[in-house]
Amino acid sequence: MNFELILHMNKAILYSNLSLLFLNRYLQMKCIHISGKICVINVICLALVTLSVGCRSSHNKNLPKDLQIETIKITSLKGDKKKVVDEALEWLGTPYKYAGSEKGKGTDCSGMVVRVFEDATGKKLPRNSKKQSEYCKKIKQRDVEAGDLAFFATGKDKKMVSHVGIMIDKVQFIHASTKKGVIISDITTDYYQRTFIMYGRIPDK
Repeated sequence: MNFELILHMNKAILYSNLSLLFLNRYLQMKCIHISGKICVINVICLALVTLSVGCRSSHNKNLPKDLQIETIKITSLKGDKKKVVDEALEWLGTPYKYAGSEKGKGTDCSGMVVRVFEDATGKKLPRNSKKQSEYCKKIKQRDVEAGDLAFFATGKDKKMVSHVGIMIDKVQFIHASTKKGVIISDITTDYYQRTFIMYGRIPDK
């Protein structure tokens, strides 16, 4: 009887962990509009996941591999990387606006990057994506970390940088899409592979 009770309790904890992790992933793409501001509730969900998984870390091995990676990726960020990613996540859902740079109201790709780095780290970047690519130190794909920038040529000139996004890991990046506003995209998709120019890292100064 005691064995069966323990087994049921373990299953309940595992299902709870899975539910919270799925909810966390879903909420990363959703925002709640409160008093004219975009409030990302990912932080609340992440806190719940951390508590739940922390109490029963031995159950992580039973989770799907992609969810294990997702949890490790988010919780392992520290310092400026964490500040930049956290600030960028708060921009999710902001509509696209050419030459804009206001969270929740309207922004273009380079405007969001400027504001995210200035608000999160105090670093001042050039205003347009081409100048930002020149300002950054070019890095290779294997060296990409959260907080690095990805540059693309999405305009008529296929060699000139015209779009930028902030990497949140080695594959996903946050950027302001002209059609969808600020979203998370996968850099391995065909479109972004065709238009990709370079990865860049903001200098430490």
